[in-house]
Amino acid sequence: MDVADLGLPVDVPSTALFTDQYELTMLQAALKAGTAERRSVFEVFTRRLPEGRRYGVVAGTGRVLDAVENFRFDTDVLDFLAERNIVDGPTLEWLAGYRFSGDIWGYPEGEVYFPGSPIMRVEGSFAECVLLETVILSILNHDSAIAAAASRMSSAAGDRPLIEMGARRTHELAAVAASRAAYVGGFATTSDLAAGFRYGIPTVGTSAHAFTLLHDHERDAFRAQVDSLGRGTTLLVDTYDVAEAVRTAVEVAGPELGAVRIDSGDLLLVAHQVRRQLDELGAAHTRITVTSDLDEYAIASLAAAPVDAYGVGTQLVTGSGHPTCSMVYKLVARAESADPKAPLVPVAKKSTGGKTSVGGRKWAARRLDADGVAEAEVVGTGEIPAGLVDRQLLVELVKSGEVVAREPLDAARARHQAARANLPLSATQLSRGEPVIPTEYVQGRSGS
Repeated sequence: MDVADLGLPVDVPSTALFTDQYELTMLQAALKAGTAERRSVFEVFTRRLPEGRRYGVVAGTGRVLDAVENFRFDTDVLDFLAERNIVDGPTLEWLAGYRFSGDIWGYPEGEVYFPGSPIMRVEGSFAECVLLETVILSILNHDSAIAAAASRMSSAAGDRPLIEMGARRTHELAAVAASRAAYVGGFATTSDLAAGFRYGIPTVGTSAHAFTLLHDHERDAFRAQVDSLGRGTTLLVDTYDVAEAVRTAVEVAGPELGAVRIDSGDLLLVAHQVRRQLDELGAAHTRITVTSDLDEYAIASLAAAPVDAYGVGTQLVTGSGHPTCSMVYKLVARAESADPKAPLVPVAKKSTGGKTSVGGRKWAARRLDADGVAEAEVVGTGEIPAGLVDRQLLVELVKSGEVVAREPLDAARARHQAARANLPLSATQLSRGEPVIPTEYVQGRSGS
């Protein structure tokens, strides 16, 4: 089954109402003013990374492509807009035929980004582009925040696999998106079956404390689980007494026991105690999985512990303290008329408080040093310098309204691993700091 054909897992007719009302009122006013068809360029970027972060991670690109394809104003949606008097009749007529027919370029999913990086560029008429602002930002801001947290956690975990298990800590649909973003950021598996179904992410899961408490004795619970799932299962050993549970687990499953899970206590101390006990009982190959409100710092603190895998929930799905990336969607260039041949002119907001932007359609490239390590994110307008042509970051995602860049999720996951590996070593430090490479601007013509 091709999961790309499943459509969006949402109980709404389309993605058209995943927007703010002012997108539609701007459309109505632009249609009346005769400016709606002016060719326009919008860009997604962030002015700064979350405090202390060294790099960002692009995630959600594939979901954006789905959302753009499903952005349709069907009869029920149009009736809702009419009943609420949100827009007038002519605007409803225009919306009835809405299909995005423009172009979208962007950083490929899994790539890293920095302040000012033109993460996504949307080009077309003002009318068709402005409507996509909210849905694009909602996806990229959420998924990129989760992927950035996942990347930090996977870096801290090293070669030890990470299990995403945060579904119960967030909205049910956000949980599916979070699993997807976590996989891009380096997690190996998820406990969320909807994410496995929708995106093909490997799923895992065995039992909770409730299963142990259901039985009269812990041994009975272990026996039931082993009889059902086999000796390679993972037994949860901290319901009562950990040492006694480990002993019982090995007695029930034998040295072939797959793993034990520890979900409470001083994980560093308990992991060492359990590892020693397992070895003494002849279960030298039984793995140890730890859970319990882990974040990247807790994972790093367990680097010297005999831990084989980590399960992460709350801190992952909330972005480990940074649940959004503060990305914005800004008009950076537009034509002076509706004539398709009219040249683009750069436009930019000028204000105080750090909310300024740079006008003009951007390109982006990553300059490397003599050792092939990234040393700067170069962003510019006009012609790209010859030495950076082969280092351009934006790729074509949608051409004349047609998606042209769908890819397996594993491709985005592999891309992120490669992109992170090409950053300076300090990128993986968990200590607070500035972006690991600077953003340099090269000003030129906006382009047409």
